[in-house]
Amino acid sequence: MTNTSGPGPSAASAPSAAADGTSADPSADPAADRSAAAGAAYVDTEGQERLAKAVRAAEQALIEFEIAVETFRVEVENFSRLHHQRLGPMYARLDELDALIAEAVAAHSGDRADIERAWEARALVMPMPGVEELFGGLLGADGVRPVEDPNPPRRVRPGKEAQRLYRELVRKAHPDLAQDDAEKERRSGFIARVNEAYAYADEAGLRELAAEWDAGPVPVADLPSEAEVLYARLEWLAERKEKLAALAAELDESAIGQMMKLAPDDPDALLNEIAEQLLTQVSQREARLAELVHGAAGG
Repeated sequence: MTNTSGPGPSAASAPSAAADGTSADPSADPAADRSAAAGAAYVDTEGQERLAKAVRAAEQALIEFEIAVETFRVEVENFSRLHHQRLGPMYARLDELDALIAEAVAAHSGDRADIERAWEARALVMPMPGVEELFGGLLGADGVRPVEDPNPPRRVRPGKEAQRLYRELVRKAHPDLAQDDAEKERRSGFIARVNEAYAYADEAGLRELAAEWDAGPVPVADLPSEAEVLYARLEWLAERKEKLAALAAELDESAIGQMMKLAPDDPDALLNEIAEQLLTQVSQREARLAELVHGAAGG
């Protein structure tokens, strides 16, 4: 069939056949019809190639976006875990000191309002080790007894080399590049291992995974040629991006995400800064409690 939008002859100018099968136009040439059909096929192929190119571009854009979201998710999770591990005992100690101070004030004054405040402060305190256990040689190098974590992350943000290896692996092995269910399952399992290695800044593990992938089966890179499949692919990519955008917004608006905005370039330094501030507050409350206890003893 001649495509009227193609470079070949238009429908208005194309020769028509007589009822007896003879050409009504003595100048008509069968070769011209074949040329027109070839031109139409060229237009269809060119359009499908443009569509396939758009799908590939959308896939790469989605992968880059997913890398950014997953990188941020790892940092938020690591920050949360390290915040709990390193700062949790400090917050608990501050609550305990606040309760002890309120109880000392109430014991000294006997005022009903002070007694109620002491009850309220004590109610906020979670069960925790005593002072002797907390500060009796069980402290970490940073002055705080760490919360036990069987496999804590090394830091909030993995190093530059780990980031590079991670991005390269995801770009190569992302499940969205699979062309069938079996390949997608293989890639998904592999990427899960990549994500775990990256979360713990395991550069050696990431290098081993890179070598494993390079030695494995070559992924099928050719995209289906059917336009319907390509359009469906574009729709799926758009839906996937919406879900990732929602996840990114949730992470960004979380308490940890908001806290990390205070030091986007170095979240590990932010943890150290908060730890120093909390240690100062602990020292101040210790001094205040000692003052109250000595004052009561002296009185």
